[in-house]
Amino acid sequence: MSTAERAPILLTPGPLTTSPRTRRAMMVDWGSWDSDFNALTADVCSRLLAIIHGEGTHTCVPLQGSGTFSVEAAVGTLVPRDGKVLVLINGAYGKRLAKICQVIGREFSTFETEEDVPTTAADVDRLLNADPSVTHVALIHCETSTGILNPLEEIAKVIEAHGKRLIIDAMSSFGALDIDARQVPFDALIAASGKCLEGVPGMGFVFARSSALAASAGNCHSLSMDLQDQHAYMAKTGQWRFTPPTHVVAALHEALTQYEEEGGLAARHERYANNCQTLLDEMAKLGFRSFLPAAIQAPIIVTFHAPKDARYTFTEFYGRVREKGYILYPGKLTQVETFRVGCIGQVDAQGMREAVAAIAESLREVEVFEI
Repeated sequence: MSTAERAPILLTPGPLTTSPRTRRAMMVDWGSWDSDFNALTADVCSRLLAIIHGEGTHTCVPLQGSGTFSVEAAVGTLVPRDGKVLVLINGAYGKRLAKICQVIGREFSTFETEEDVPTTAADVDRLLNADPSVTHVALIHCETSTGILNPLEEIAKVIEAHGKRLIIDAMSSFGALDIDARQVPFDALIAASGKCLEGVPGMGFVFARSSALAASAGNCHSLSMDLQDQHAYMAKTGQWRFTPPTHVVAALHEALTQYEEEGGLAARHERYANNCQTLLDEMAKLGFRSFLPAAIQAPIIVTFHAPKDARYTFTEFYGRVREKGYILYPGKLTQVETFRVGCIGQVDAQGMREAVAAIAESLREVEVFEI
């Protein structure tokens, strides 16, 4: 199949390019109350929970909607109405989490670093010593606006030592970066179907500490986002409370099968890490500089400084690259002009090399030579 005939490769952090098997799984219609679909949901939740080794301590609660729906559900369900959240920010998704706290009426404070500066355990220790009223800390593990990786394990241990609760937005890291519930103490870890598991978007899920979930009845600001009620209903009936995203669940079930066939988390991480390094190496040959240093670059998405050439515009550059079969992501920074290239989805290192070749050709076409 030629580049012109195939669907574009999505070099984005989700939605992303899925496999033909995953797409075919959506060709079957399911009854939302049917026992076969209930069994499918239960199997998906069990397999998800196994990825974090959360059996016995945590509960996987699925929820309709994008990942942000599940972030709001986790905060609204697990943070008491008189609780206070310390939100750690170094990008757009940390700011979004703070906005969620504001909108749903949870008291919060923020600690913000530059977009290329990780939050440290020492920062958190100092902040919790200064404000004992904080009950929960919210952290973005891999901040998708740049690809920066925050030091989760070190921060989690400090939070536990202070007797506080941790909420992790692992939207862009779950399934590719190891998070072990036996080693990392948390009350909630939030992810979604359309990221590193290579499913399609439309379903989030929260791994909630079972004891915290049981104690959260009546906390939630919303009927549809009440994770405690969702879990209680599922435990009693095997069914979702409201119409589930049946085709999304089926696609995720198939994507999980392929995830396990590939070799699980270790293999998925290795492929993405190879993709990322290939991308960095090939883009460097063209003169591009990545926004982040290697030590804090997650193998999920890479932010590049835009070319300095006055003839460069992202819109035209994007369009030229798209014509060649690849969809990039605009930058999400406010201080410098950038664009982003995802390393995840059904793509390998050779695919990344081909994508960079398309980028190089596109720059020649628009006569952009100063990088």
